[in-house]
Amino acid sequence: MIINHREVKSVISKSNLPIAGFTVNPYIGCAHACKYCYADFMKRFTNHKEKWGTFVDVKYWPNIKNPQKYSGKTIIVGSVTDGYHPCEKEFKKTREFLKELEGVDANLIITTKSSLILRDLDLIKKFPDPIISLSINTLDEEFRKDMDNASPISERLNTLKRFHDEGIKTVCFVSPIFPGITDVFEIINEVSDYVDYIWLENLNLRGAYKKVILDYIREKHPDLELLYEDIYKHKNMDYWSELDKKIENFANKNGYMYVIDEEPFLINPLDKPIIINYFYHEKIRQSSKNKK
Repeated sequence: MIINHREVKSVISKSNLPIAGFTVNPYIGCAHACKYCYADFMKRFTNHKEKWGTFVDVKYWPNIKNPQKYSGKTIIVGSVTDGYHPCEKEFKKTREFLKELEGVDANLIITTKSSLILRDLDLIKKFPDPIISLSINTLDEEFRKDMDNASPISERLNTLKRFHDEGIKTVCFVSPIFPGITDVFEIINEVSDYVDYIWLENLNLRGAYKKVILDYIREKHPDLELLYEDIYKHKNMDYWSELDKKIENFANKNGYMYVIDEEPFLINPLDKPIIINYFYHEKIRQSSKNKK
């Protein structure tokens, strides 16, 4: 892993994300090296030529001036890097940020694939209503190893349980869903007792990692090659439409609230997690842009 050190003006940036006004990414790059990571595009803005997942820039920023100005604001940690990838164990930049905002009534959201987040449970509990999201797109540890260097699935599940037991809202982010590989229903059944929300997002292939994933499917899952060509070369959405219907039927049959492209933190009137489908998010967002 290539480690660089970079001074920045601020670790907090304004966000265009619909769920948060501000983002925090204490690193550039990510040692989890997920083969499907969309954040590879960041290399265009950071002058990195190295392969994604082989470098990490550690950010150093001046003390946050007047942190109370973020009271009532929503801040998401980990929009283009994982704040708890392995380098965090040594450099503790995410923990440094949390300490700086200690005592601020900010709406904190953290997305990660790492059980290392449990280290900072003491700080996270000091925020008024934090939300912790763990990405889990398989219960098959061998497939997980093929796709990323993040925490084993069992550790991610135990992390969700621990935060849930502490009274902190939890999200199982089933993303990205690999057609013919990710068993959505198996994951829902596994996590339903200890998460508040289940987000579903389909695998989108673009840029350099499109070839990487299609080559992987060709080599490891040749029986799915035609399906992936249909979806990712011919742009056929039938697979997602059919899966959407199956999930809706499953939800209706088993007493889940199921919505499409809704606000991610809806109030839940039920004793089961809300399932939110973001299969069509890219299409809806692009349609919205075209109307402006």
